[in-house]
Amino acid sequence: MLGVCYYPEHWSDHMWVRDARRMRDLGLTYVRIGEFAWGRIEKSEGQFTWEWMDRAIDTLGEAGLKVVLGTPTATPPKWLCEKYPDILPVDIHTGLRRGFGSRRHYDFSSETYLAQAERISAAMAQRYGSHPHVAGWQTDNELCCHDTSLSASPAACDAFRIWCAQRYGTIEALNAAWGNVFWSMEYDSFDQIELPFFTVCETNPAHRLAFRRFASDQVVRFHDVMIAAIRAHAGEGQWITHNIIPPATTGVDNAALTRGLDFVSYDNYPLGFSDQLMAKAPASEWQPFMRTGHPDLAALNFDSVRGLSKDAWWVMEQQPGPVNWAPHNPRPAPGMIRHWTLQAFAHGAACVAYFRWRQVPFAQEQMHAGLLRPDDQHAPAWPEVEQVVREMALLGDLSAVPERALVALLVDPASAWVDDIERQGAGYRYSAVVFQYYGALRALGLDVDILSAGDGPLDGYKLIVAPTLAMPDEKTVETLRASDGLLLFGPRSGAKTQEFSISDGLPPGPLREFVPVKVIAVETLRPDCTGELHYQGEHFESGRWRETIEAGDTEIVATYEDGAPAAIRSGRSTYIATLTDDAFLKSVLVRLCAEADIPVTPLPPTLRLRRRGGMTFAFNLADEPAQVPAPEGADFVLGGAQIEPFGVAVWR
Repeated sequence: MLGVCYYPEHWSDHMWVRDARRMRDLGLTYVRIGEFAWGRIEKSEGQFTWEWMDRAIDTLGEAGLKVVLGTPTATPPKWLCEKYPDILPVDIHTGLRRGFGSRRHYDFSSETYLAQAERISAAMAQRYGSHPHVAGWQTDNELCCHDTSLSASPAACDAFRIWCAQRYGTIEALNAAWGNVFWSMEYDSFDQIELPFFTVCETNPAHRLAFRRFASDQVVRFHDVMIAAIRAHAGEGQWITHNIIPPATTGVDNAALTRGLDFVSYDNYPLGFSDQLMAKAPASEWQPFMRTGHPDLAALNFDSVRGLSKDAWWVMEQQPGPVNWAPHNPRPAPGMIRHWTLQAFAHGAACVAYFRWRQVPFAQEQMHAGLLRPDDQHAPAWPEVEQVVREMALLGDLSAVPERALVALLVDPASAWVDDIERQGAGYRYSAVVFQYYGALRALGLDVDILSAGDGPLDGYKLIVAPTLAMPDEKTVETLRASDGLLLFGPRSGAKTQEFSISDGLPPGPLREFVPVKVIAVETLRPDCTGELHYQGEHFESGRWRETIEAGDTEIVATYEDGAPAAIRSGRSTYIATLTDDAFLKSVLVRLCAEADIPVTPLPPTLRLRRRGGMTFAFNLADEPAQVPAPEGADFVLGGAQIEPFGVAVWR
């Protein structure tokens, strides 16, 4: 199914009927509205103006469209900010209160805002919970976007002190857990604890970790209250979702954040996100993907959201042209709107909704493309959506959830927090390490399930890849112990205790039962000062992060240039003690896949595969035709053995 994001409050109401008819005629099913409209819904506290939204919903529904209603809590209106200024967050870098005039200007620790957000969400659900044209609900919008999960407000400080008291019980226990004897940082009471900002130099990493956990809990608490407010009044069959930003960028525990939803949605902007990802890459690396996005970035986010959703999931916002918010905003290559849409379906999406219907000629997003130009004429994306509609009829039923992959890749928020708090080297980034391992798997033609570490059993996976598990808890260790697949761990795994100290007995700490080595030293190097990695008679790169390990009785798989162990094997576990290049990772993965009886299909950098419901999708990101690795006699549903530039082929 297809949908679109629409803002009836931006347009004269005489346009609504024609807009709805054109949406239906294009082949759209769902229309999201309302998520930024608080100021139009409630002009002042308790003074609701529902009539315009009533008409908008009725107009869309009468055209045969289904409405997704967004609660407007991402944009508290001016009257609310003036009446309750304590709802505004405080910037963690400057200590200044953030102001009105954009979006996401609220503090997750503000009890006042929690009550106001619950009130408006409940009011909307009461009014539209039984409306026949409202299919479901979206909570808020892009929680934590713009780095808004953290606030240095008095409310956050008060709540953090309570959180600390509940977690540690006594101030003596907190002092011991955080190692506050260092630099005379010991506290006499919880009331003395400040937020970990605005100090002369670095703050205690244990203090910062505690605040990140607290902040994550605050976001989850807020979201759970919003879900409950809607659920109390939603009609039978109405579902609740949320449009998450790239999971690696939320700064919170995504599994906890999304647990109360019926399914998870995602906002897919391949060019904007790729421009941010490759901001420092040389032109030779970036230019081939400037108009397509990196071959593995959208797929990584799709598989991450699918792992959170456990079932079907949605793209709630799909980039339809140039965006307005990245450092650079090129137009997509011809065919890429179709390409991204079919890619989402290949990774298990149940619906793709385009952002937005019509490019708005005013305010902050006036340079953001839509399906229509500001003059109401078709934008370049329009004919590509028409093509998708025709092709979806050929693809048939896409309701089947993708089969479980043979490979699982584990992620967790604690590893991201460890990286943010103690990077140790400028060349190390947790998100980049995960992305590299995922990309190496995808380059071998493999489907990958991305799972939250410790969030469920790993039965049936033949290969379990953990690019970094910096702070594994007992639940994660138990799920690994109960699994029966091969295990691959990347560097920095088991590096820290749950309170951000070096693991007992040295890393990999609690993972030593799988990897019986000791990490006795770590060095981080400049990206242009790399060493060598020797593996099966070949030389690869070793750099940025290098661990010195005592290998004990393990099998040494690869060595550094000086002969010291760089990767080891013990039983079913392999440990790589350094950051390396893609070629080495692929070599190791090919060997492990052969051992696990997982077939691989090595692919060129601009060709990727995905399987769903008995069909194989092939995606060409090159500006020239590509040959697909389809078996002889394949029944092509779309395309053929040679894919056109930026094209897609599908076969059974």
